[in-house]
Amino acid sequence: MKKVLVLLAMMMPALLFAQAWKNKTLIKIGEKSITAREFMDVYEKNNVKSDIVDKKDVDDYLNMYVNFKLKVAEAEDMKMDTMPKFIKEYEGYRKQLAKPYFSNDEVTEQLVEEAYERMQWDLNASHILVKCDANAVPADSLAAYKKALAIRDRIVRGEDFGDVAVETSDDPSAKGMEEIPGKQRAIKGNRGNLGYFTVFDMVYPFESGAYRTNEGEVSMPMRSDFGYHIITVNSKTPACGVVTAAHIFLVVDEKDPLKADSLVKERAFNIYKEIKPDGKNWDAIVRKYSEDKGTAQNGGMLTSFKVSQIVPEFIDVVKQLSPGEFSEPVKTNYGYHIVKLISTKGVGSFEQEKENIKKRVEKDMRAKASDEMVMKRIMKEDGFKEYTRVKDEFIATIDSTLSQGKYVVAEGVDLNKVLFRFDEKKYTVNDFAEYLKTKTTSQPFMSPASYAYKLYDEYLKAETFAYEDAHLEDKYPDFKMLVTEYHDGILLFDLMDKEVWKKAEKDTTGLRNYYEEHKDEYMWGVRLKTIYANDPTSEHVEFVADLMKQDLTVDSIRSSLKAAEIRGISVRTQYFQHGDNVDIDETEWTPGVLRTIPSTVDKSTKIVKVLEVRQPEPKTYREAKGLITSAYQTKLEDDWVNELREKYNPQINQKILNKIKNSYK
Repeated sequence: MKKVLVLLAMMMPALLFAQAWKNKTLIKIGEKSITAREFMDVYEKNNVKSDIVDKKDVDDYLNMYVNFKLKVAEAEDMKMDTMPKFIKEYEGYRKQLAKPYFSNDEVTEQLVEEAYERMQWDLNASHILVKCDANAVPADSLAAYKKALAIRDRIVRGEDFGDVAVETSDDPSAKGMEEIPGKQRAIKGNRGNLGYFTVFDMVYPFESGAYRTNEGEVSMPMRSDFGYHIITVNSKTPACGVVTAAHIFLVVDEKDPLKADSLVKERAFNIYKEIKPDGKNWDAIVRKYSEDKGTAQNGGMLTSFKVSQIVPEFIDVVKQLSPGEFSEPVKTNYGYHIVKLISTKGVGSFEQEKENIKKRVEKDMRAKASDEMVMKRIMKEDGFKEYTRVKDEFIATIDSTLSQGKYVVAEGVDLNKVLFRFDEKKYTVNDFAEYLKTKTTSQPFMSPASYAYKLYDEYLKAETFAYEDAHLEDKYPDFKMLVTEYHDGILLFDLMDKEVWKKAEKDTTGLRNYYEEHKDEYMWGVRLKTIYANDPTSEHVEFVADLMKQDLTVDSIRSSLKAAEIRGISVRTQYFQHGDNVDIDETEWTPGVLRTIPSTVDKSTKIVKVLEVRQPEPKTYREAKGLITSAYQTKLEDDWVNELREKYNPQINQKILNKIKNSYK
């Protein structure tokens, strides 16, 4: 062992010297230098160790990195990092990033294990809320608790939980909201039912109360920052995890006679009957009937979701299906859905889930349990010393002005005495006295001394964490790198918005010129030009078809319908490419062809007349504007980066760059 230690001691200087080049300058942009280590840390994090498909070699990534740093340098030269909007956003991000550094590993481990156990189950629960401020005086807290107990007693004695929730809950969702014309639609009350949730979906005290309540029981009042909750667990079922599902959706709108609940329900069941038992025609049925336009062309596929992210009626169905199966129509507040389950990704093993849970725990309010341990660590690491005698002597001078919410320092107090210190930073009696003056809340149920000691503990904790926070970048290089990324990213977004994105939108002349130069890049495929009509009752199909046979324009057809006092029939000119519409794909693509297409699930009929088969042609400026704008933004950005390169003249240390390349071979 001694020989090994001697050998290591001899090798260490050589090892350190061998790595010294990483601290040398790789890039110089104006007056700013960037070391090889800074570049390599970012390169490895975002390219080498990440899951991106299009990984870059060192040269390509360096070019991107330099362009990025040029923009950051420009933003700093423009003093964008001194703007109030930037400072507020940056400080918000930094605060979030700093949270993991204020948790204790041992306590965190216990919380991680607890969260994993809860993750195995989905709860469907209802609650009644009795509001009570987190900082309420004891008398108010007691009154709220007694009120909650009385409400619970009514339920235990047999009253319906939902009825009591509507009458007594301070959660407005229990009662619902009436329609306000032009502002909000009517929202049906949930009678206290919060739907499905799992770990991390609710505030921690509520989550704990729910998971500790057996299915069908009514809990004792549970305290959270919102007040007291009476909880009943409606069901506790194995966790779905992440669900992937598709649906056929039909809207219910009682203001539209054709979308009344009874008619939509009938139509939904007729559609359900058209789906083959093996589901092989699912995609075609979705394209033909679903009113969710965002998913209709993709087999009704929804973005993957968790149980807390979608209405409980939908989850009830999902839990009854196996992958590949589809349901009968189910009603939600939005309309009718035919649900097809694609897959569920359940909870992984503890080892698979541990790191993700830990990140959630460190950012969650449950992390407060580790504050005391964290304070001890910080105090030990940062040379904390407290002068207890000074503290006690000062608090002895505090009178009732503190508990009355209008603190005045007593005469003769030496405000310069030191209460505690971290390394060389001192915190005096005066600092604490100024803190006390900010506490204007009256506390008639506490003695001045008790209140002062409580506030001292809060002050000590706040200053301990503040001291640690101010030194995080010095103590933790990874934190410094991450904060720098956010700092630069916010600057870049604001600058790109100013110099590229908005500039492109406003430069209508430049956009049109770009379109004229590149219009051959924005082409339509073969398209069918049609007159497309829909008769929702099928009572006037022959009349509409006869009008179309006369080669009338859309406007003329509409005028004829109006003259005949026929309403509710939509007529329009419409273009289709292959794949846009199932009915059009089945229509003969020959000018003059007229086709009526009766619906098999309701009383409507479509009438289609083929006007023209249009060969590939450039899209108009209006049709291609979105694509043109994106391409023009890229051009503006490239031109701008070239200007920045001329302005800042970035220099690359080729010798150091070669060392970086060799290190990745």
